[in-house]
Amino acid sequence: QAQLVESGGGLVQPGDSPRLSCEASGLTFSYYEMGWFRQAPGKEREFVAAVSRSGDIIDYVDSVKGRFRLYRDNAKNRMDLQMDSLKAEDTAVYYCAASRSGGLSRRITDFSSWGQGTQVTVSS
Repeated sequence: QAQLVESGGGLVQPGDSPRLSCEASGLTFSYYEMGWFRQAPGKEREFVAAVSRSGDIIDYVDSVKGRFRLYRDNAKNRMDLQMDSLKAEDTAVYYCAASRSGGLSRRITDFSSWGQGTQVTVSS
């Protein structure tokens, strides 16, 4: 069974730049498209970003484009999300997910493996 473990969340101030990490095991990491999703209090889980198997294509939701950067390191079975210029609206549980759909997707149903999530709270 694949296991994904997120880390890097916590209580941060507006404008801070935390980095979230996702470490994968139990799968051939490079065979999977990878993605980040988030769920804010009282909201549905939403797509944040996804990356192709080789790392050459990255898709960001408009609300984070230019502020967040996704990186994957297939040699380390790791995917990071560098978050810059955080806003209160970024407060959410952030989830790492893996997909074998064959291409980039924003759909939750296309991701077969999920981490437990890491809480990011942006507050002054």
